[in-house]
Amino acid sequence: MRICLVTDRPDHPLLADARALLTPRHEVVAIDPDTVTVDHPITADVYLLKARTARALAFAERAERHGARVLNSAAATRACQDRVRMAELAWAAGLPFPDTTAFASPAELLGTGPVFPLMVKSRHSRRDDLVARVDDARALREMAREWPDEPIVAQEFVDNGGWDHKLWVVDGHVFAGLRRTALDGPAETKPIAPQDLPTGWAALARRVGEAFGLDVYGVDILEVDGVPSIIDVNAFPGMRNMRGAPEALAELATGSRMPPATRMSAEAELSASCPTGAMRAERAKPVR
Repeated sequence: MRICLVTDRPDHPLLADARALLTPRHEVVAIDPDTVTVDHPITADVYLLKARTARALAFAERAERHGARVLNSAAATRACQDRVRMAELAWAAGLPFPDTTAFASPAELLGTGPVFPLMVKSRHSRRDDLVARVDDARALREMAREWPDEPIVAQEFVDNGGWDHKLWVVDGHVFAGLRRTALDGPAETKPIAPQDLPTGWAALARRVGEAFGLDVYGVDILEVDGVPSIIDVNAFPGMRNMRGAPEALAELATGSRMPPATRMSAEAELSASCPTGAMRAERAKPVR
């Protein structure tokens, strides 16, 4: 089998470790999608889509039309880049996700007289995008000066004590960690054994994959009044030092899927952990 890594970082630890597992029996190559031409030949059986640029997505779509497996699909990857679409998919699936309202710019949000504090994020998720807590009108005016033409979404701010719960899923296998929130400086991740997560969280993470059509993804979760709330979904995230993740990715790429040893069904685990209505999605505000 010929497997292609679509990325500008083939040396990323997850990809490098999975590649080492695959190379004894398979041919593994890497391409930087931002350097390939529109007529680049589609020669691999499977493409692992780690890049998310417009050119990477266009290449992935062409590979799909040629019959190649692309993980994750171009459509699923694109959905995770639009935070409005992300909210809509979560609400439609009954997943707990905060109220998310879109604005053409920070200045438009300022004109609505918002209630502070709140979270303001770029509508389109990308490297070095805008993610900030805004405490007052003065800070929002400053943001409007620095990001005058940036489409944004606004969400209620929820205090997480400086740490985010990061859950990563590779073909149903759940990995987890605590990471310093991006608002507090450089990321630092502390691994968590899946069995040490609050009951039902692993099942919730798997439901995200079903709703978004993802095979390799990350889910950021906060606990609000004892109930988990999903605040972000990332296609093919850069998980590091997660024992077993490279093996799960290699199995996914080759189709030799091996279910986790102790996997409850999502419905059974959710039913055991959450009474009816306890894990509800927030009602969507009009999205502009």
